[in-house]
This record gives sequence, structure tokens and C-alpha cells, in this order.
Amino acid sequence: MPKTQKPDFPPPALITTTEALEALCTRLRAERFVTVDTEFMRERTYWPELCVVQLAGDNEVAVVDALAPGIDLAPLAPLFADPAVVKIFHACRQDIEIFVQLFNAVPTPLFDTQVAAMVAGFGDQVAYDGLVAALTGGHIDKAHRFSDWAARPLSSSQITYAAADVTHLRGVYTKLRDRLEKEGRFEWVAEEMAVLADTSTYQADPEQMWERLRPRTNNRRMLGVLRAIAAWREREAQRSNIPRGRMLKDEALLEIAATAPTTVDALARCRGISKGFADGKMGASLIAAIEEAKALPDDALPPAQNHRDGPRPSPALVSLLKVLLAAKCEQHQVAAKLVANGEDIDRLALEENPDVPAMHGWRHEVFGADAQALKSGTVALGVDGKRIKLVKLAG
Repeated sequence: MPKTQKPDFPPPALITTTEALEALCTRLRAERFVTVDTEFMRERTYWPELCVVQLAGDNEVAVVDALAPGIDLAPLAPLFADPAVVKIFHACRQDIEIFVQLFNAVPTPLFDTQVAAMVAGFGDQVAYDGLVAALTGGHIDKAHRFSDWAARPLSSSQITYAAADVTHLRGVYTKLRDRLEKEGRFEWVAEEMAVLADTSTYQADPEQMWERLRPRTNNRRMLGVLRAIAAWREREAQRSNIPRGRMLKDEALLEIAATAPTTVDALARCRGISKGFADGKMGASLIAAIEEAKALPDDALPPAQNHRDGPRPSPALVSLLKVLLAAKCEQHQVAAKLVANGEDIDRLALEENPDVPAMHGWRHEVFGADAQALKSGTVALGVDGKRIKLVKLAG
């Protein structure tokens, strides 16, 4: 049995009916916290296909067959909304996306052990199996990591594998919680949970999807077409429940934006576009989106890349700030990506008082204050043995 289980922990129960799920959720609402995980398939769909939900309380663990005939997952909603029961996940974003789709709400209160591990000094993105081993001495069997969770019936080994994730997670959570409370860092995690608790975190904005493609152009008209067709692809992928890359690859979008075809023949000549696609309803709809973007006035187009970025910071100062960030995060044993990202560093190098997370709260204590001091010339970086240190300079 997993080392995080109690000696008398019962074997996992397989839940296949709404009535059994409702009874389980009623019992779990008496718990202080519940660990949660999911198994889903997404290779052939835009929206994740939920196959299994795993739940563990203090005295029981259950594997809910989300594909069981006639089962209604609605009883999960009151449990996930109960403010008296903390919902524990590891790397929760994809799991939460599923529940936002189901219930239009994020489980609350929420705790993500991956984020907590970054605050507790386990690195930028510690793997779950490594965290289990480090904190509990347990072992995660990866045999069913790439299992077909949509196939039925679920095998006994699949059920055991799914249940082990949430039973181990109980031990991981309690160890991390105690560690963070002892070090006075529990509130640091709470700040990060605010982003994860916002439903907008899990809702892709079609109008912003073009920015993911990182176009290398300052042609505002091309950027306008790219914005329009990337939004078109996102909406069509959502409507058809097809992965966006299967509908049209990124490379095809960039070529279409560059050539802006407005006829079927011109569209069919674009990379990755078949004559059948161009001739059909999808092709006509895509051409309409292109024509609409081409008709936009200049002031409605996205800003050119160089105008949007503005002045560039000194590469040397950026490098210096990155060294300081690494040194301070090493000193405080916190993951650097939680403190500041590349854009934050650029703004710190360029602006006098940028409004970035590193200038507020615990991040300011860990890094932001010293970054400002380094910029102002009141401290310098030195080396103490094998570590970077701050050296105060005479005024």
C-alpha cells in the first residue's frame, strides 16, 4: 500500500452511479480537506473529455467513473463550493479547466501542491513523483500514465493507479502545509491561489490567441489579419470540439495572414490548406474573416511590434538582474519563476518603478527591494566562496 495511507485505509471504491456519488460527496463535506485528481483524454478534442475523477478524504478514497452510463456529476458541485473543505490538487490548471466547464466555477478554497512546492524550495516545476518521494518516501507507479482512460471497463490496475495519486497527495499536502506554516510562507501560497481561483484563467480569449504565434513582423495589416483568423480558428475549434492545431496548424495561419487570400483558389494555394477545405463552408467563413480584417481602419489594427515593445532595456542590466534573481531565490529557497518572469525583469531594467509583482508583497522582500538597490548603485554583486552575495557600497 502507498506509504501515505493509513494502515487501515480501505481499498478504493469505484463510483458508477449518481446516488453513490452524492453519498460520497455528502461524507466528504465533513472533511477538513479533500484531495482531487482527474484522468481525461484530449488528443482528438478541443475540450477535455473527463473520464475519471479521484477523491480522497481522511478515511476513504474513491474513483468516480465519469463515463458510467447515466451518471450525473452534479453532486460534485456542492462539495467543490463548500468553503469549509479545502480542495487539494497538484498542477491543477487542466483539472480546474474541466470543472469550470462543468460547473462554471473553480473549486474553492483551492490549494495546489505544485505551487506550494515552488514556494517551499523544490524548484520551478517539480514532478509529482519526485515530490512524493521527497516528502513521504512513497513511490508513484507510472505504468498507466498514458492509459486509454476512455476505454471501458476500467481495469483493477487502472483503478489502483488512479486512487494512489490522491492518497499520496494527502501526505504531500500535510507535509508542505506544515513546512510552509513553520517558515511563515503559507500566505505566499495564498497569493498564488488567487490567480488559480479566477475562472478567467481557464477561458481562452479568441481575440488574444494570435499573440501566442509570436509573429515576426511590424506589418500592422498582417497582424490584423492574423488576429482575425486566429480568433476564427479558436471559435471554430471550440464549436466543432476539434483541437485547434488539427483544424489549422500555426504555420498555415501565419502564411494565410501574410498572403491574405480572398478567393478559394488563393486560399487553396496556402500551406496546409486543401482544395476541399477552401471550397467548403469553412473556407468561405475563413475568407470572410480575412476580408473583414482587411477592411479595418488603421486605428483598429494591432500595434506594430516595435511600437508595442517601445525602448529596449540594456541587455547587460537585464543579465545582472537575472543573476540577482537567481541568487536571491537560491538564498530564500523559492522558485525564480514565482518571483519574476522575463517581462518583469525587462521592465525592472527599463522603468524606474514598474508595477510588476516583484515590487509587491513577499516578492519585494525577496527580490524587488534589492533589484531597486542594485539599479540605484547602492549595492553591487560579489562572490562569497561559491555563492553570489550583495555588497553595500559607500554613499
